[in-house]
Amino acid sequence: MKTWQYGLIVFLGGCSYGVLSTFVKLAYSAGFSVTEVTGGQYLFGAILTWILYLFTKKQKLRLKQAAKLLLSGIPFGLTGVFYYQALQTLDASLAIIFLFQFVWIGTLLDWIIFKKKPTKGKVISIGMLILGSVLGAGLVAKSEVAVSFEGTVWGLLSALTFTTFIFLSGSVGKDTPPALKSALLSTGGLITVLSFFPPTFLFDLPVLLGVAPYGLFLGLFGVALPPLLFSIGMPKVGPGLGTILTASELPVAVIMSSLILSELVSFTQWLGVVIILAGIVVGNVKKRKGELAV
Repeated sequence: MKTWQYGLIVFLGGCSYGVLSTFVKLAYSAGFSVTEVTGGQYLFGAILTWILYLFTKKQKLRLKQAAKLLLSGIPFGLTGVFYYQALQTLDASLAIIFLFQFVWIGTLLDWIIFKKKPTKGKVISIGMLILGSVLGAGLVAKSEVAVSFEGTVWGLLSALTFTTFIFLSGSVGKDTPPALKSALLSTGGLITVLSFFPPTFLFDLPVLLGVAPYGLFLGLFGVALPPLLFSIGMPKVGPGLGTILTASELPVAVIMSSLILSELVSFTQWLGVVIILAGIVVGNVKKRKGELAV
């Protein structure tokens, strides 16, 4: 596969995260709690990844390697926990702005750890993504925005853990088959989430059956697909470029809320979506021998 194809895979991984907020809102409106929705998402997601693994070619994995991948799933689970905590005291539009800070944190880590100094194009791209996220989240259209210290801390922690997850997806278990790697990462995330949100809903059959459709959908797009797609693409594109590609999350979230929830999306929000998409393109364009090549 060519580099741009791996980049597209990571881009799709970001898009899969973008559908979550809309269906989380639908689950909440149906009367389910944060514990039930989050627990169901990670539980069903982990089950889906192991079912997928059953249909792939098996490969032996040393206990030490398996343990590393399970531990690498911790920031995956923590991102969900921290982000949902941020939503308790922050508007969704502001919480996603804090989460969105992963686009520059990833590049910074890439510079510190791998000594990959960001290019001028990448810096411009990050600036466009931050600007686009502010517009896309609808903050400009609001006259007042409620900010809490607690919510800010949780939001920034979610950005840090999400960046860590992206980084580990590309650096840990590079030789592990993507399906097995995804299953172990999601299992690590599940264990982490259940330690914060005890799965009491498992013992309430009506609640379990009710939350199951939401859990399956959220588990597919929020737990099963992202680790799998990142496991395939991240080792090839690197965490710096990977975080830029993952910024596809916000445009998809805005589009989904408009199409499914019929939420009014302002002109400035659509402008933000366009700027984010343009920023992703800028971050993926390299100048080689006087020609532009993606």
